[in-house]
Amino acid sequence: MLYAIISTDVENSLEKRLSVRPAHLQRLTQLKEQGRLVLAGPHPAIESNDPGAAGFTGSLVVAEFESLGAAQAWADADPYIGAGVYANVIVKPFKQVLP
Repeated sequence: MLYAIISTDVENSLEKRLSVRPAHLQRLTQLKEQGRLVLAGPHPAIESNDPGAAGFTGSLVVAEFESLGAAQAWADADPYIGAGVYANVIVKPFKQVLP
């Protein structure tokens, strides 16, 4: 089943994000290589694909996991958690309708 992992950043998270971004992207790449990643990306703090110093306010990952518990465990192990980037993370089932 698909699960949405919806994360909200702490204030001024950009420096923390950048410090562990390679490890964060490596985990997403693994999901992609396994054919389980539907989409992933951050929420820019301003209306720009490159928000610069404004940074980001959170992230969204939609991916396939065998259970809610497995999706939660994957989210809990994100390097952004350990680095203090995320203030909170919500994991819930997701039903893709389109496309």
